[in-house]
Amino acid sequence: MQLTPYVFFDGRCEEALAFYRKTLGAEVEMLLRVKEIPEPPPPGMLPPGSGDKVTHGRVRIGESTLLVSDGRCQGRPSFQGFALTLTFPAPAEAERVFAALSDGGKVDMPLGRTFFSPCFGTLTDRFGVSWMVYVAA
Repeated sequence: MQLTPYVFFDGRCEEALAFYRKTLGAEVEMLLRVKEIPEPPPPGMLPPGSGDKVTHGRVRIGESTLLVSDGRCQGRPSFQGFALTLTFPAPAEAERVFAALSDGGKVDMPLGRTFFSPCFGTLTDRFGVSWMVYVAA
């Protein structure tokens, strides 16, 4: 069994992918747009002009896979009750990625030493996704 997060950016998927390519070295392995699916979505499911929006994508970040979509393209993404965690072997890389991900976002807990890690912090990126950046003890 494998658990893979599926993140719905509600219309900002393309922008998010460009940001994650730059900040995390994300590699888009597959991207399917609404206009490319064999059957159109039911009437009213998506706003008019959504043909170029991402209906499904698969992204590789390090050794992990993230599935992504624009969802229903309502412009109201909601990321609550979870955080994506990035684990690094050393603080230097954690610090670099933390700074890059927090650009345009909000630092919730600055990177620092904790009882369980020499370097741990949390942030919410510009898309509203919560991240935990962690260096294993």
